[in-house]
Amino acid sequence: MGRETDVWTRQTDQLIYIATERLTPLAWSIKRRALSEESLKWGLHNVAKTLKFINDEACSVHGNIRASSIYTSESGEWKIGGLDILGSMKEDDAIIFSQGSLVPDIGRYSPPEVARNGWESVRKGPTHAVDAYQYGILISEVFSGGFSGTDQIGSMKNIPLAMQANYKRLTHAVPKMRLSVAHFLEQGSRSDSDDFPEDFFKVKVLPELLKSVEFGGGGPKSFALVMRIATKLSEDEYDSQMVPVIVRLFSSPDRAMRVCLLDNLPLMIDHLSQKIVTDKIFPQMVTGFGDLAPIVREQTVKAVLVIVPKLSDRIINGELLRHLAKTANDEQPGIRTNTTICLGKMARNLGAGSRAKVLSAAFSRSLRDPFMHARNAALMALAATADVFSEDDCATKMLPAICPSLVDKEKVIRDQANKTLNIYLERVRKFGQTLPDTVLPPPSAGSSAPGTRISTPQPVIGNTQWMGWAISSFKIGGATGEIQPNSNGVKPTPLERAAGSPSANGGPSRPSARPATSASVVRQVASGLRHSAPSPPEPETEDFGNDDAGWGDLDDEQEDHSIANAWANDLSTPDVSRPSTASHASKPSTASNSTTYDDGGEPDFEGWLNAQAAAKLASKRPLPKGLAAAKKVTPAPAPARKAAGGLKAVVPQAAAKAKEDEDDGWGDAWG
Repeated sequence: MGRETDVWTRQTDQLIYIATERLTPLAWSIKRRALSEESLKWGLHNVAKTLKFINDEACSVHGNIRASSIYTSESGEWKIGGLDILGSMKEDDAIIFSQGSLVPDIGRYSPPEVARNGWESVRKGPTHAVDAYQYGILISEVFSGGFSGTDQIGSMKNIPLAMQANYKRLTHAVPKMRLSVAHFLEQGSRSDSDDFPEDFFKVKVLPELLKSVEFGGGGPKSFALVMRIATKLSEDEYDSQMVPVIVRLFSSPDRAMRVCLLDNLPLMIDHLSQKIVTDKIFPQMVTGFGDLAPIVREQTVKAVLVIVPKLSDRIINGELLRHLAKTANDEQPGIRTNTTICLGKMARNLGAGSRAKVLSAAFSRSLRDPFMHARNAALMALAATADVFSEDDCATKMLPAICPSLVDKEKVIRDQANKTLNIYLERVRKFGQTLPDTVLPPPSAGSSAPGTRISTPQPVIGNTQWMGWAISSFKIGGATGEIQPNSNGVKPTPLERAAGSPSANGGPSRPSARPATSASVVRQVASGLRHSAPSPPEPETEDFGNDDAGWGDLDDEQEDHSIANAWANDLSTPDVSRPSTASHASKPSTASNSTTYDDGGEPDFEGWLNAQAAAKLASKRPLPKGLAAAKKVTPAPAPARKAAGGLKAVVPQAAAKAKEDEDDGWGDAWG
């Protein structure tokens, strides 16, 4: 019932005391315009229900319906007061007939028939006629902020459009033509609204809904309505009513409720403190990453972007990345795709030290995913995070990873790969323009070591050779003596004369092997520059594509970010991977006693020349093994022969000179 609730009454010989619930006059809120339109409609709805009961079931007339006789409770409900002249139409001596005109200012709110013929005319009209007319005035009063008189009745300036037609019928001048409050209530209930009266729902509806969700099996549907109501709560009200329930619901084993919580997380995240999210929400949320239901895993990945601003850097770069590394290898292609999108959007939240490492590993793995949308997501994420990687990473890691997508079987992948490739190429080009022309020091008189020959190949018309040898540290005249035995004690067989060339003494020639070309000689020398100690030559299988096989494996680098290494470990053995288009051969391991020096690029000839120049200053140092002058070796006499190219072969000397030429000490630096 929409009237005051009597809490306590006391009657004395002179007075009657009535205590009700805490109420506020409606006129105060109307003058301040403190109520929303939906709150006004809800209040009018409560008044209409009360008047329907008075007119139809009680067969009575209130006779004093106006804003000053209505009060509001803490829950926003409107209560009807002013029952001074309420009377039953079944009574001949009802107080309304004799005392109705004594109510202060009642003339402004009286219907036209009462203004002309007095309150006795109420007997002749319908029971609802007086209250319906006053109810129409109340509608105009609450929406206009007050009631100035009968001239305002015909104005519908501030009345909602949906209520204007019924408002005219309520305030009709003919009593029998007026719309009853019961019919007005029925027609108003047919329309629906997405909004609701705030106070009533916060105080009355919300607590009951929370009980239904948590204990009564209300489920996700009830919780969705709870979240709509909770948007109207203040921060203090949200902390006291909603936060404890949300924390308890996140520990619920009901998958439907977990999915509903994750879907509504954007509505509640701003009201949750960082401490609550870190200590209570996130530990329960991460269990969804390993849930058996794919829908729970997928919604958990999507919710990461909502919750990540509330997490600390330690959690983001630690536990969260470990879980995302697992979902990146999920058996469901949609989850793998959403993980890639999630990483691309949260790239700026990752630690600066491990950001590029994690993203390059994750995106490179997604580029090999057999699911088309996963590859497309990786390309789009790479385009959005191009500024995260350094220029060196763009050139050496990202561009080689993107290029295979240029020949993808799907056109959408090829188109996106071209867009992403252009972004990285443009950045690398701009960076290349800032680099110097060379990092080599300017040439000077004493900078070059004696005996070094530098040649520039001259273009020859019709010659298929596209590049000549640029540098050499050997002289033909310095190739004297015998070849030093190998480490296994086996002495190499001397080069034989070319077939068909006569010897120097005119003796018969023997079949001989074809001399090695200069290219093989230089290749052997370059190979020797990469070892600090001589080792027997071993057959080595060429590998032209092994770099791509370990792409994204971050275990080779030793960094302080342990979680980045864990990320790489998960991605180095993906569950689902696109088959490679080329087979790669593995390189055999080198000898355990050899120390490999390999910078992964071209040999450092400049450093090698500088080392020779420094070695010549230390002339008293013993020569390296194989070039020692103390041990004299007398080779067996061999007939002189002429080289295939027409040059005379040099006859080995019986003993080395005590003081050799400066160029003969080039091996001092390797001693």
